[in-house]
Amino acid sequence: MKKIIALVLFFATLSFATDKMVPTYLIGEYENVPSVLGKLKNNGFKIISMYQIPEGGMNILFSDDALINEAKKKNRGFIEVLRAYVDDKYKELRITNPVYFGKAFMQKEYDDGVFTKEKKKIMGAFKNLKGSKDALKSGDLAGYHFMFGMPYYEDSITVAKGDANTLLNKVKNYNGGSSYIFDIKLSDNSYILGFNLDKKVSEFPKKIGMKNALVLPYLVLLEDGKAKILSAKYYLAISYPKLSLGQFMKISSTPGEIEDNIKKAFK
Repeated sequence: MKKIIALVLFFATLSFATDKMVPTYLIGEYENVPSVLGKLKNNGFKIISMYQIPEGGMNILFSDDALINEAKKKNRGFIEVLRAYVDDKYKELRITNPVYFGKAFMQKEYDDGVFTKEKKKIMGAFKNLKGSKDALKSGDLAGYHFMFGMPYYEDSITVAKGDANTLLNKVKNYNGGSSYIFDIKLSDNSYILGFNLDKKVSEFPKKIGMKNALVLPYLVLLEDGKAKILSAKYYLAISYPKLSLGQFMKISSTPGEIEDNIKKAFK
């Protein structure tokens, strides 16, 4: 009888742990850009790029060796980049939670030791960070989709085919180079690319709140002879889990516009 009770308690505890809510973002008090850059660098992170959010603030894109190693795994390149949004309008600091996006993007390959350590590094750099109201259950993240018929993580969209170096050069030369922000080499023929969406396309956060501009710029994975993006119907949903269906309807045209915008750069 004692063994049965112990087993029941074990599985109940396991179920509770699986259902724990994981915040999408870590939110702290406002700091200026130089302060945020300094604290990230002093805690072992590499600054990849900075992206100005019109009428909002600055997105700081950063990574480190542990994230780069995870990103080298097949179809996992999107996990390489973390983001810190210095929000000048609402006077707060908003940082992507590596545990949340690690569970979502790494799925069965998720290593809790790696991503918990990443979170601790961030928490050590910025004191008094709190979890956002945006959150999902831990057990739901790996297989997340917004609703029936909507895409999952693995339903990425191929926007072009060809050698990674050739594809990368196309973006660098497209539209006077204005669409190219950065690239990080994962292997001899694999890159993660930061893509600057056209001005009109990138203004969609204005319809749902500029604090949601943390998703910019968009990432492209060049791997296995393909240029791939996360379906915007998935990426926007996983990034904005608290948005209602009505709010999503305000940006219903955005996923198609993002896909079309990126495809044009690879022609």
